[in-house]
Amino acid sequence: MRSITKEFPGVKALSDVNLVVKAGEIHAICGENGAGKSTLMKVLSGVYPHGTYDGSIVYQGQEVRFSDIRASEHAGIVIIHQELALVPGMSITENIFLGNEPRRNGAIDWKAANRQALDLMARVGLSEDPDTLIKDIGVGKQQLVEIAKAFAKDVKLLILDEPTAALNENDSQHLLDLLRGFKERGITSIMISHKLNEIEAIADSITILRDGKTIETLDVTAGGVDEDRIVRGMVGRELESRFPDHTPKIGETFFEVKNWWVRHPISAERMVCKGSNFHVRRGEIVGFAGLMGAGRTELAMSVFGRSYGVFLGGEIYKDGKRIELKSVADAIDHGLAYVSEDRKAIGLNLLDDIKTSMVAAKLSKVSTNGVIDSVKEYKAAEGYRKSLRVKAPTVDEGVTKLSGGNQQKVVLAKWMFTDPDLLILDEPTRGIDVGAKYEIYGIIQRLAEQGKGVIVISSELPELIGLCDRIYTVFEGQITGDIPRSEADPENLMKQMTSTKKLAAR
Repeated sequence: MRSITKEFPGVKALSDVNLVVKAGEIHAICGENGAGKSTLMKVLSGVYPHGTYDGSIVYQGQEVRFSDIRASEHAGIVIIHQELALVPGMSITENIFLGNEPRRNGAIDWKAANRQALDLMARVGLSEDPDTLIKDIGVGKQQLVEIAKAFAKDVKLLILDEPTAALNENDSQHLLDLLRGFKERGITSIMISHKLNEIEAIADSITILRDGKTIETLDVTAGGVDEDRIVRGMVGRELESRFPDHTPKIGETFFEVKNWWVRHPISAERMVCKGSNFHVRRGEIVGFAGLMGAGRTELAMSVFGRSYGVFLGGEIYKDGKRIELKSVADAIDHGLAYVSEDRKAIGLNLLDDIKTSMVAAKLSKVSTNGVIDSVKEYKAAEGYRKSLRVKAPTVDEGVTKLSGGNQQKVVLAKWMFTDPDLLILDEPTRGIDVGAKYEIYGIIQRLAEQGKGVIVISSELPELIGLCDRIYTVFEGQITGDIPRSEADPENLMKQMTSTKKLAAR
């Protein structure tokens, strides 16, 4: 890619960017949110067609001018986007072969499709019925379907935008092993990721972007490239620590969940919460660790106004008094907030602008006699745009134009605006770069210092260990461990995350 420049109204996303990728290598692209990584790959894959950008693309020795994504796929370039592009009401098989269905005598051969789907699913470690609807599986498994969908095509150059962001450690390792296997078969991969340990482990070369420009390309195979070196290129400075200094000031227990039982919304025999008990103290950051499918998100959503599953029983206490949270509105009124793991499907209305999104959860704060005060709305949103460093020219910008990490900041601002007593954060740093993670961690710590309780659900054990004062482990809908910071290490957490022993109520 030579001298690629791409502009949007009011924003120059890419400025004279150059990228050289060797055949058969795994090439990583790093940079902070808004650096232009995804935009560059959308140019390469034809999402932004020739004529909408300046510069040229040379592929297999020939200049190419893709008119759309089908043209790039015909050439063997397949992109897996950071935000999933699946049809919720269709099955896994239908999604894998959408627009690429196997045919026999002019009709779709569903037997062949299901047979091939099972083979592709096995290659990505997905053990579901291929007739299962996408809406009935979690976001992590949906990512695996997206990867299987790419494998169904005759791929020569595979582009992966944050492919492991929604995966646990085991599934992430499986995917990296798949990429190594592709490399042995001569397939080239370009991978965008904020997980620097994965990049260091798998990449042959790393190109770093900053503010829409190429900073440098590092040859990992030559040695001397570690996480600190990558970070320095990304942020333009040294980061002495991945977590801000924090001295916890933990008070009394103010939030408790007792004997919580929730059934799966579709499978009547499947329990997603089995007599769960947990508590949060004021000023405390509490982590929830578990493998994919353990039930962490289901527990959080069911507590937050019974917004997941079929409630069967349990009690919630706040400040010593039993409360009933039968709806999301009840939860908000009682000082709870929930930042979901799926920002596009649940966290945001993609038709809204930034300011509308940031105040959406508490309109009464910017209203007078039931009418929204546009001045109050703008000031509130602008304050969060600046404090959270959302990369956008104005709060009137549509959220759909933001990078994934900046969308996540908007969702966080929306719930901070409600001034909650308990903030539940589900995968709060998924798809966010190391510099922005540091900022988010600081925000979480400041909320705790104000005496609020914070729950952090994360698939990254180092994040939980570095951030949390105490960590609960979850396995198959049961809370199996309550581990203080002093005893939290990856081995101990993994042991409890795979244990069938239920934690007794205190």
